Amino acid sequence: MSDAAVTTAAAPAIGFVSLGCPKALTDSELILTRLSAEGYRTSKTSADADLVIVNTCGFIDAAVEESLAAIGEALADNGRVIVTGCLGARSDGDGANLVATRHPKVLAVTGPHATDEVMAAVHRHLPKPHDPFVDLVPEIRREFRGEAGIKLTPRHYAYLKISEGCNHRCTFCIIPSMRGDLVSRPVGDVLNEARALFESGVKELLVISQDTSAYGVDVKYRTGFWDGKPVKTRLTELCEQLAALAEAHSAWVRLHYVYPYPHVDELLPLMADGRILPYLDVPFQHAHPDVLRRMKRPASGERNLERLARWREACPQIVVRSTFIAGFPGETEAEFEALLDFVREAGIDRAGCFAYSPVDGAAANALPGMLPQAEREARRARFMAVAEAVSVERLRARVGHTMQVLIDHAPALGRRGGRGRSYADAPEIDGVVHLLAPQKASRTLKVGEFVQARVVGTQGHDLVAQPL
Repeated sequence: MSDAAVTTAAAPAIGFVSLGCPKALTDSELILTRLSAEGYRTSKTSADADLVIVNTCGFIDAAVEESLAAIGEALADNGRVIVTGCLGARSDGDGANLVATRHPKVLAVTGPHATDEVMAAVHRHLPKPHDPFVDLVPEIRREFRGEAGIKLTPRHYAYLKISEGCNHRCTFCIIPSMRGDLVSRPVGDVLNEARALFESGVKELLVISQDTSAYGVDVKYRTGFWDGKPVKTRLTELCEQLAALAEAHSAWVRLHYVYPYPHVDELLPLMADGRILPYLDVPFQHAHPDVLRRMKRPASGERNLERLARWREACPQIVVRSTFIAGFPGETEAEFEALLDFVREAGIDRAGCFAYSPVDGAAANALPGMLPQAEREARRARFMAVAEAVSVERLRARVGHTMQVLIDHAPALGRRGGRGRSYADAPEIDGVVHLLAPQKASRTLKVGEFVQARVVGTQGHDLVAQPL
């Protein structure tokens, strides 16, 4: 065996646990890219690793408990654990770091979006001497996607984070205290990453941030440069360039976390022309103006109904998904009924709902009228019943239509069918399209490719379709 082979085999191995939202996932991808660039290996299990990194979520109580449990498991399996992510920025009731208090044996704790701090902790506790003769060059590693780095998603779709942090101070949310104010990525960097992802074979790019509509606000929409041409740091101009890149690779662009600001209307022509997907993930959270004021949300229910009507007039095929909170402090039965009426009238295609969770540090906890947990959960259940009825009705209207489907799963080359998603379905949060076996014996299906399929039925939140 050569000396190079021995050295490579002995490279330190890192176990990695990534929890939380897609924004946390992109943080994990950045850390893994840096680790790979420095020659560290990744381990499939905590027990076989030399050290474990746990990227946590700390937004709601259930996520906090899940993250604390994951840290405990990593400590039990390995004993050497570095913690990063939103939970790492949380304090307990005495002002001490929550993670360090609950798990004092962890090696280090950082907040979210802290790649440099995580790498410094890794170097401290698991140093790897630099050897230019055997360290791997990231660009030639199988999982490395050029400027895009390592991705944890399937190869045919990826998340593109365009900014970090948020300028809003919603009373139910503590994200600004963990991730800070809005910081937009330079537009050239965003577009370079997008191009690298498309060139690596990505067929669906999911644009994410805490507030996608606010992209560029912090830098006053300054003009950047990409490929030698000026491009404003602004959502409309960014989407125009992303659409051009996607067209060149026959790929999709999907927008998430889009606040319903007036300038979002500028995106509708791109959607109507099919240049970006006619899909908007809009976190409305509620509809009654008094509740929205208590939440300190930047919109009103009435304006949102008007805006949705304009969007559908400009782009009839648009799909709107949203999230809502039931049982917010002080929410009356009349205010909750107004929320249900909004979901029915607005025709929200895909809706998720959380029962209000009194997250430590959230200003809403001090509001009068905290509802009992049982009532909050009951309202969530009532909301979901209404939302599901609306969603099913809108799905049934698609029966008989032909849709483009991106294939996510196709065992045995899809000869017995498969599973995919239409433009109306984001991965992991929306429904899917169940593909029947192709009618021609020679027809095959392949993950990461598109297929035209005729919708023949519905199945709960999903569609059933026949590949053509």
